[in-house]
Amino acid sequence: MKNYAVDGPILALSGGVGGAKLALGLSHSLPPERLYVLANTADDFEHLGLQVSPDLDTLMYTLAGISNPETGWGLKGETWNCMQALEGLGGEAWFRLGDRDLATHIYRTASRARGATLTDVTVNLCARLGVTVRILPMSDDPVRTMVTTDQGELSFQHYFVREQCAPKVRAIRFEGHETGKPGAQILSLLKNPDLAGILICPSNPFLSIDPILSVSGLADAIRESVAPVIAVSPLIGGKAVKGPTAKIMKELNIALTASAIADHYGDLLDGIILDQDDAHAAPELEARGLFVGITDTLMQTPKDKTRVADYSLGCLQALRAGGNG
Repeated sequence: MKNYAVDGPILALSGGVGGAKLALGLSHSLPPERLYVLANTADDFEHLGLQVSPDLDTLMYTLAGISNPETGWGLKGETWNCMQALEGLGGEAWFRLGDRDLATHIYRTASRARGATLTDVTVNLCARLGVTVRILPMSDDPVRTMVTTDQGELSFQHYFVREQCAPKVRAIRFEGHETGKPGAQILSLLKNPDLAGILICPSNPFLSIDPILSVSGLADAIRESVAPVIAVSPLIGGKAVKGPTAKIMKELNIALTASAIADHYGDLLDGIILDQDDAHAAPELEARGLFVGITDTLMQTPKDKTRVADYSLGCLQALRAGGNG
């Protein structure tokens, strides 16, 4: 077993809504200087001439306490005057941008046009929004999720939003992942001997976490890190809480089980946290040498999010101590 540090920073790998729930819980359990969130940016795209980063924005809004609690994305109390006017003009309104949300995309687009990196822009936006947790894009280089379906290949937002995930998925690839590089800050963190743990949030493994891991050299840097790696399973009783995870697994002929999630992440993992409805999978996973934690992983309330975060941190502590679930 690795010689794990007892205390130090925590790195969370996250997509949008599902990952943001755990990230928020972690922000309640850790001082801000100890928490880093590495965000998927393969969902990013240009829309209406603006650079949109949906997962980064969901994380920022959630951690700032201004996200829409009903949807998990966008801003609470949002208005839609611009979209309504655009629709009236016959413009492209299938990807809806709220009036205040538009300001974020305008700021990002203008900053990038002046030469700022995506990391620079994210740091500045977080500072403006009062987010003290470090949110880092997986890369400053463009990496884009492309979904091969029974209706041809679709860019991510066309599959996810415009087509509402209806086409059957045949394969997923990440355009630009070979040339995309992780930022210097994230590589430095992964080399930090004090890094206390890496948590893979219960985001969609195929659409949110895989893009992060596809970035050139990043998965290897995680493997080489001294920190333990634990994934929180996105399944509860063989079902996904939200989003197309279960649908994609079925269409890719992957069993809807916690064991299949562990198989997917492979040797990257030192442990996995299961929902109590999937506790039956624990013996088989432990027989593989994985640490297994079991808890109620459903995060509906702020208390739930902190509870799951505390449990996840406790599992990292137990794994560092050489124990098992």
